[in-house]
Order: sequence, then structure tokens, then C-alpha cells
Amino acid sequence: MSSLKFLKFWLMIICVVQSTSVHAERSCGILDQNVRLLASDDVRNLCHDYPAKLYLIVNTASECAFTPQYEELESLYQDYASRGLMIFGFPSNDFLNQEPADEDEIRSFCNTNFNVSFPMFEKTEVTGANPSPLYAALAAEVGAPRWNFYKYLVDANGVIIKRFTSIARPENTRFRAKIDEILRLIEEDQRAQEEAAEAPTE
Repeated sequence: MSSLKFLKFWLMIICVVQSTSVHAERSCGILDQNVRLLASDDVRNLCHDYPAKLYLIVNTASECAFTPQYEELESLYQDYASRGLMIFGFPSNDFLNQEPADEDEIRSFCNTNFNVSFPMFEKTEVTGANPSPLYAALAAEVGAPRWNFYKYLVDANGVIIKRFTSIARPENTRFRAKIDEILRLIEEDQRAQEEAAEAPTE
């Protein structure tokens, strides 16, 4: 089965499961995590406080060769947020001490250099013996990050769609084409559900 057909099949299954109870509480899967915002005491639930159609979870660092991807991630967020894409950033010092700064410094670095507007969360262990609950769940399903700026694409029910390595740049046309493809399928599915709900019953 081709990847596109598999994705359509997967979305259809999700649609059937969701439609069994219109008023059922949203299933959050691995997104049902309470995490503190960067340099803040404010704790947010990744699922309930950030409703979206698609999520991109990224472990970041300020002193890495891939750090300029912050700019690309922000551009991606600006271009696709209106269609339902949410990006979560998790600064981590797990790889060669490339995020040594404290949280206030990280926040200032992101804002000053890249105008980051997508949510950034507390400095996080993403691999090793004591990863955060979110990254432990990601690792259990598709593997832990092996470097900074690994990317996990997750659907609205907390199901992991795909893992991307550090070299998958958000500005790359193939990367954006994948985001487009998935969002388009989700939008088509939603329109089909709306049309079915509006159709007269016999």
C-alpha cells in the first residue's frame, strides 16, 4: 500500500472512531501532558490548551549547527497555523552541552534572534535514563531523538504520524509538501463529515 493510500486509510479509521460518539471527549494520546512554559510558572496541557489539527514537536538547542532552523520553524508556523498546525519547542542540553543557558536566557535568545511565537516549554531531558514523560512516550513508539532538532509529527489524537531527523529542514519543499498533504487530507475528511451531518435522513 502506498504511503498516501495508507494515510487516507488511517484517517478514515480515525474518522470512524471519532464519529461513534459526537460528544465524546477528545482523545489526546501522548499529548495529554502537563508541561511548564519556558521561563514561567505557567503549566499547560499540550492537548487541551492547544487545540490543533496537527502538531510538530521539536527538541531545540541554541548552540547547534541546526539552530538556524528556529527561523524556518517560525516561518512554517506563520504559514500553517491558520490551517491548524501547532509547533512545540523543547530546549534540551542532552547533546554535547549545546543548550547550556538558563531558561530566561533561552527565551531571550529565541525572541531576539528568531522572533519565536510558537510555544516553547521548559528545558527538557529528551533522551537518556530520565527523559520527560512526553519524550519517553515518543521514544517508546518511534525512537528517541539522536540529536537536536529532531521532529515528531503528531495528529490531533496524539498518534505519531512520522519522525524526522535533524537534517529535515522546515523550509524544504518536500517537508512542507508532507505538511500540506496531511492537512489537506484532514480538511477533506472534515468537509466529508460536515456534509454527512447536513445530509437529510430518510
